[in-house]
Amino acid sequence: MFTKIAIGVVVVIAAILGYAATKPDTFTVSRTATVNAPPEKIVPLLADFHRWQVWSPWEKLDPAMQRTHSGAPSGKGAAYAWSGNSKAGEGRMEIVDSSNSRVTIKLDFVKPFASSNVAEFTLQPHGNATDVTWTMRGPSLFMTKVMTVFVSMDRMIGKDFEAGLNNIKAAAEKS
Repeated sequence: MFTKIAIGVVVVIAAILGYAATKPDTFTVSRTATVNAPPEKIVPLLADFHRWQVWSPWEKLDPAMQRTHSGAPSGKGAAYAWSGNSKAGEGRMEIVDSSNSRVTIKLDFVKPFASSNVAEFTLQPHGNATDVTWTMRGPSLFMTKVMTVFVSMDRMIGKDFEAGLNNIKAAAEKS
């Protein structure tokens, strides 16, 4: 009986690992919100890491999180590193491009899993409003592929993007 159960467990694990191996080598998560403000009011919220505490859904995960700002004060070359509890993790971001229509960030996670991704905010004005699209893309390492057998990257972080965009909307429309 024990042997049959052990064989069954091994077969299930092998099936999960085999299925994970067939997952795509990259991922993309994207959300868009319409903000009733021009890009000039939105970009400063995105291109200045000091202002991320106003809107980022991850800033509140650890009140004791250690934050370090370096490089330019905002825009291209601005950098932000954090180290927090198991929910906040550890990593570093650097703005590699910034304009009134786009802010691109190199995003490196150290904990809980090491990975390098690109986060990008694109701003498309129309009338008195701006569509803000937040996209993150990167490689799907094997551990990520195994996790996505059970829950997709879109489902894992999409809700955080939606919360962040709602916070950006509130901050930009208030100012």
